[in-house]
Amino acid sequence: MTRKMKHIIILGDGMADHAVERLGGKTLLQHADTPYMDMLARKGRTGRLVTVPDGYSPGSEVANTAILGYDLDKVYEGRGPLESASIGYEMQPDDMAIRCNIITLADGKIKNHHGGHLTTEDGDKLIKLLDEKLGNDRVRFITGIQYRHLLVIKGGNKHIVCSPPHDHPDQPWQPLLVKPEEGGEEEGRMTPQETADLINDLILKSQKILENHPLNKQRAAEGKPMANSIWPWSPGYRPKMETIGEMFPEMKQGSVISAVDLIRGIGHYAGLKIVIVDGATGLYNTNYEGKAQAAIEALRTDDFVFLHVEASDEAGHDGDLQLKLRTIEYLDRRIVEPIYNEVKTWAEPVAIAVLPDHPTPVEIRTHVKEPVPFLIYYPGIDPDSVMEYDEVSCVRGGYGLLKMQEFMEEFMHCSEK
Repeated sequence: MTRKMKHIIILGDGMADHAVERLGGKTLLQHADTPYMDMLARKGRTGRLVTVPDGYSPGSEVANTAILGYDLDKVYEGRGPLESASIGYEMQPDDMAIRCNIITLADGKIKNHHGGHLTTEDGDKLIKLLDEKLGNDRVRFITGIQYRHLLVIKGGNKHIVCSPPHDHPDQPWQPLLVKPEEGGEEEGRMTPQETADLINDLILKSQKILENHPLNKQRAAEGKPMANSIWPWSPGYRPKMETIGEMFPEMKQGSVISAVDLIRGIGHYAGLKIVIVDGATGLYNTNYEGKAQAAIEALRTDDFVFLHVEASDEAGHDGDLQLKLRTIEYLDRRIVEPIYNEVKTWAEPVAIAVLPDHPTPVEIRTHVKEPVPFLIYYPGIDPDSVMEYDEVSCVRGGYGLLKMQEFMEEFMHCSEK
């Protein structure tokens, strides 16, 4: 018999990891103190999930879209279009939108993908200057959040090869400039070569403009990394996506909670209400309590909540072992604990899923394409034998190995079990 049930996905971006010698050969999830995730694993069922289809890179835009039940071959258009939706830019049919990081270059190499963790206020100053100096009828720079911004090219061609900057820390940047794909010509658009040439020209010009900005002179004087280059990547056109409500009619209303434009953009096209939380930074210092409370309030009226926490991914990219451990423990104590302790008292049952989108191992500092551990708990579930939530334990989980859309199918239909 089907019973009415609410659903919440708690996603720790990049939380999964590899065994680390410094931790006695344990993964970070095995080593971290996570009593609530472990308790939900014991009370619920676990498994592993393939979040990245063959032929795709393990980006958050790919993995989170798959987790929410979408077929990437039908809907994928890159990060740019997703982030444009969150920013509030309504893409036109001839637009190509591409994610535009502000990064740090030094000694001919990519030193970081975030410009020294720019604030949104500082990022806005730099992007507005770039739009003033380099923008025209074809090119627009649009402010996003922190170091994550948007470049829109009228008539641009998405068939180009870009290198995500977080995948290439401490590597020479010039060999990573944009290259055209073969055979990607489209009527009414620039060629891939013309698009690649334009973007590379903007990268080089941005370096001259940003280097002399008072903000960077001040950062250099203070010994901070300079935000001295743009780095566009992940282009696409306007996506065509069904809403989650169209895919799962039992979901009448849902919300997405994230500090990251990309995730908000996925939520926008998925038909979810975007909930903004004051103090949500996308880093370890985010407003965990505010996000947990926002999720609880959303669950009072909504059928579905997607709560995304970015902090572990950023710590992984920075290669900071202790910080990543702390972000995992923060997720457990400051997100999972208060949400579980609240919803367990409700008359209407709430299904809880906890998982990452991909691993971001601290010793590699980039995303890897590997299955991630997940848990699902709801009142009355038949538990499996797994006692802890981590990459190793979940191999024995009752769900086995699921792939892409299978997770959402399983999770949304758990009320029928």
